[in-house]
Amino acid sequence: MVASQPRAADLSSAQGGAEGAWAWWEPSVLLVEDDPGDALLVEELVDDSALKMRLRWVRSMAEAREVLATEVPDCVLLDLHLPDAQGVEAVSQVQDGADQVAVVVLTGLAEERTGLAAVAAGAQDYLVKGRVEPELFGRAVRYAIQRKQAEQAAVALQASQMQAQENARLERGLLPRPLLRGDGVQAVARYRPGRAQALLGGDFYDIVQSADGAVHAVVGDVSGHGPDEAALGVALRIAWRTLVLSGVTGARQLRRLEEILLAERVRINVFATLTSLTVAPGTRRVDLVRAGHPGLLLRAEGGVEWVEVPGGPALGVVPGGACWPVEELTVPTGASLVLFTDGLFEGHVGAGPERLGEAGLLDLAREVADLPAEAFVDGLIERAEGLAEQRGGLADDVAVLHLGWN
Repeated sequence: MVASQPRAADLSSAQGGAEGAWAWWEPSVLLVEDDPGDALLVEELVDDSALKMRLRWVRSMAEAREVLATEVPDCVLLDLHLPDAQGVEAVSQVQDGADQVAVVVLTGLAEERTGLAAVAAGAQDYLVKGRVEPELFGRAVRYAIQRKQAEQAAVALQASQMQAQENARLERGLLPRPLLRGDGVQAVARYRPGRAQALLGGDFYDIVQSADGAVHAVVGDVSGHGPDEAALGVALRIAWRTLVLSGVTGARQLRRLEEILLAERVRINVFATLTSLTVAPGTRRVDLVRAGHPGLLLRAEGGVEWVEVPGGPALGVVPGGACWPVEELTVPTGASLVLFTDGLFEGHVGAGPERLGEAGLLDLAREVADLPAEAFVDGLIERAEGLAEQRGGLADDVAVLHLGWN
């Protein structure tokens, strides 16, 4: 096939898909026909047709498979009585070799039902040998290619719609609405999937205010990427919210979450990191429990500090044998806490191997320290993405949760 020639799929964009595009386009056609006389008839139809074509002739399905293994023509003209393939079986073999190619079957005078059966099996059209004029022949090939394009577009649209539905379902699980009972807590949350993910990944967050007024928040990260990790992140987030509403917090909460992770993970090497906190009502005291997760940021009086408290291993690393201490942190009046996943600081800086790191993230946070909560979070993510722009942006998922109290 000539490399400079456009493919059929390009015609929809050329000149807005106008008729003039076909005037200069020459589709490639593979003729699969074992009878030299019938092959000569097809060659004459090609020569006399208004639609110019680049015709290649092979005598068997085996030869056709060899051609389809290295190149994909725009249309296959297929005889249904080959020495190594008969009837609709021949159509199936062509589709197995190149499912994106249009197929027009060639039948005898008394085989119209066979042609209809071939169309039902996936061919785009059929022609009766000896009853085809050059004009009809060219039009049949052209329309077959266009019908195949339309079929592929419909399949792609359906796949896109299904993916959008899956995305929406995951978003409902991964991106929850904060369950707050009053206006004393200000929560700003952001979630950005990594550039390589078609769906949301395994990062998750949540914030809940229990009936006694205590505020609970979590940010977590399931190792790996893909639908399995995303589903596990949803399971852990929903389980965390259920445990909070049931009054289960601290190390006991993490033990229950680890049990769920062990039961739900699809591979034994999958683990999850998280930071969970509880703020007692009417106090500035925060109880933190950390499972292999990075530290957090403390915003106070126009400055930002990195807070690292002792913690235990990630969930699933030491099944049943881990210990997660509960650490107490006092938040100054007017201060805010910022929890995040490691995708925020593991992006590259420039085109080289250097990564932003925790120290670099702290520097970025200090650059936007004076901004309001939403602008602070957005500015932090945008700066991290900007530094990684030469490497295609942040490769990992990012979840950020900013908590402030009136």
